[in-house]
Amino acid sequence: MTTETAPFLATTAGSQPANDTPSYGSTHLRHPTQPLLRIPQTVTETTGPRFSPTQFAPMADLSVTGGKQAQGERIIVRGRVLDENDRPIPHTMIEIWQANAGGRYDHPGDQHDAPLDPHFHGGGRVFSDADGWYQFVTIKPGAYPWRNHHNAWRPNHIHYSLFGTGFGQRVITQMYFPGDPLLALDPVYLSVPDRAARERLVAAFDIDITAPEWALGYRFDFVLRGRNATPTEQG
Repeated sequence: MTTETAPFLATTAGSQPANDTPSYGSTHLRHPTQPLLRIPQTVTETTGPRFSPTQFAPMADLSVTGGKQAQGERIIVRGRVLDENDRPIPHTMIEIWQANAGGRYDHPGDQHDAPLDPHFHGGGRVFSDADGWYQFVTIKPGAYPWRNHHNAWRPNHIHYSLFGTGFGQRVITQMYFPGDPLLALDPVYLSVPDRAARERLVAAFDIDITAPEWALGYRFDFVLRGRNATPTEQG
């Protein structure tokens, strides 16, 4: 018996950000200036390492450090990792990093005049289950200035990195929050030309994920490849 593999669905034009986006200043410094070269993958890139919870312990509650609750609005984020045909992608390692409620990263390079929270470090890690579901708890991040242009502020957002079955299989993206007035002004968000694709970067409030008297819930799915693919960082 033979099986046929369906071809990958093509992405929609304008659904991914350009490598060089003039309004997003730092892309000038890091986007490719020469045509990309296709390098054949070897067994090293296609078979390993395989990331698993036994190797990298999940850190699914960013809101507590050392038993102490972080400052800010506690939230729950839940969703699925899917392929272009809405099939679940199980056992995917998802890295999370973000600013605290005051809009500051716990990193020496962030000297923004906002308070650090000793009970919030802003980094986490979860794995999708057999049906592609993931979930974590965190603090809703604050907006922060970033000097891209006059009076520039980044909207509230969470960064993600998803790893496949090989070291070279990694995508990076950001999740935003509904109703944020800074989205209409943000060059990073607007670097995705297609409006429908941009809106796939905005999480949806979900009352079924919300925990009564404890935390609001948001749904955010990752779609890898295809016409409904989640926009990822290119430059």
